[in-house]
Amino acid sequence: MIGEEAGALDATTLVRGVDGCKNGWIAVTVSATGALRPEVAVSPSFAAFTEGPAIIAVDMPIGLPEHAGPGGRGPETLARARLGERQSSVFSVPSRAAVACEDYQEACRIALLTSDPPRKVSKQAFFLFPKIREIDALLRGSPELRSRVFEVHPELAFWRLNAEQPVAVAKKVKSSPHGPGLVVRREILVRHGYPEAFLEHPPRGAGADDLLDAAVNALIARRLLEGQAQPFPDPPGRDAHGLPIAIWA
Repeated sequence: MIGEEAGALDATTLVRGVDGCKNGWIAVTVSATGALRPEVAVSPSFAAFTEGPAIIAVDMPIGLPEHAGPGGRGPETLARARLGERQSSVFSVPSRAAVACEDYQEACRIALLTSDPPRKVSKQAFFLFPKIREIDALLRGSPELRSRVFEVHPELAFWRLNAEQPVAVAKKVKSSPHGPGLVVRREILVRHGYPEAFLEHPPRGAGADDLLDAAVNALIARRLLEGQAQPFPDPPGRDAHGLPIAIWA
């Protein structure tokens, strides 16, 4: 469990934001209403974070296309349209067959055959494939989780919480990984109830940006529980296995 205090609460009083990190997954768990009372943990397994909270908002594609169109799935195009200079943070999700590949060259070959216009796989996307496969297998094998686990994107989440304005500065600058982009995002999160000290100390195995992403995802989980979150597209699509295809914010 995330902690003694969180474990003692009823599941309906908790929501959770999850993001990928160096050591697997980082999760920020908050109270669904009132003061956030945030807690953070890192685990090599996403499944470890599915127990307890009413809603889990995770920054990882859910619902994979059999054939990828221009710009990936529909959600990517809709998210990019709202993010201005930050639109490059939304990568195109290739076909399910490409995601299934464990070799990069093979993934590119399959992606070319299953996309229109033909498009290879970026190295950034390929390195996320194991995590995408992990969530995909979990949701396909546990249909009851589909009503609790939702795809989000941190930059779209910050857009939503920043009066629907994209955060102009990138999270990371090569010369200063703890630069102004992180400061601006911390300020947004503090305005929405996070203690500043909580946001300044990522746990071992996760970066400062991972902590902020998980934290903002948790706020979208709150919106989901309250019925205030919007899917892009609206209504969500479905993949061949019935998994929803939408980014929520």
